[in-house]
Amino acid sequence: MRKVQSQFGVGSLQQKLAVGDLHFLADAEVARGGSGTGPSPHEYLAAALASCTSMTLKMYSERKTWKLENAIVTVDIERTNDVEILSRDIQLIGELDNEQKERLLDVASKCPIHKALAGEIQIKTQLVN
Repeated sequence: MRKVQSQFGVGSLQQKLAVGDLHFLADAEVARGGSGTGPSPHEYLAAALASCTSMTLKMYSERKTWKLENAIVTVDIERTNDVEILSRDIQLIGELDNEQKERLLDVASKCPIHKALAGEIQIKTQLVN
């Protein structure tokens, strides 16, 4: 996996992000003191779960030669009593029977980001200068 780097951008909270040769922005919403020039860190977290889920469903259905035309995954994050609650809605489009849909719902929980978020996470931080 390529490393992700973040550094100050323009405005009060904007961050310039780089992953290899890819460059994009993160920011906070205007209501939260940012300029709204990019997704917030929580929105990137939701995007990671949504995209990983959809990719996993696509790979699995292709391997099974099922007729999954699209998997639309929507993730919302809210915080309640110091707990992050990720709500994931999955819309499966294609010619699938109920058994296939149930299996794909089960497979969704096996995507690597779901497993990372649901498992134990360790963050190691060091000062490098």
